[in-house]
Amino acid sequence: MKYQTGKTGRVIVARFEDHEDILDNITAIAKKEKIRSAVLYLVGGIRQGRVVVGPEEEELPPEPVWKEIHESHETVGIGTIFWQGDEPKIHLHGAFGKKEMVKVGCLRGASETFLVLEAIIIEIEGIDAKREPDPISGLTLLKL
Repeated sequence: MKYQTGKTGRVIVARFEDHEDILDNITAIAKKEKIRSAVLYLVGGIRQGRVVVGPEEEELPPEPVWKEIHESHETVGIGTIFWQGDEPKIHLHGAFGKKEMVKVGCLRGASETFLVLEAIIIEIEGIDAKREPDPISGLTLLKL
């Protein structure tokens, strides 16, 4: 195990409007505000997106299993922001539900807000962490 300690910096509250891209907006905020390390929370609605719901097999590198979101779903999520090179990388896991359908997974790629989505970004100061490609897993992992 590796860890660092930091302290809470700025807190940003954002509201994403209908059809706005979730990950693109979080990335834009991180760039504009120069947020290098943060935890984020989401609550609201999503109308479109793709989530990874686990690996096909328990092996490395993992083959992701994708699930599509094609209509409005209630959403709650938690994630982190750490940079990879010159870009902030968002790692966001969430639960996405509509009626009796519930998907839990890692939101990746293009996505669209349904009506409204609220994001709370809590900056972490004093952390020297970044994302780097891991040759064994094939994933981009956190390095402390």
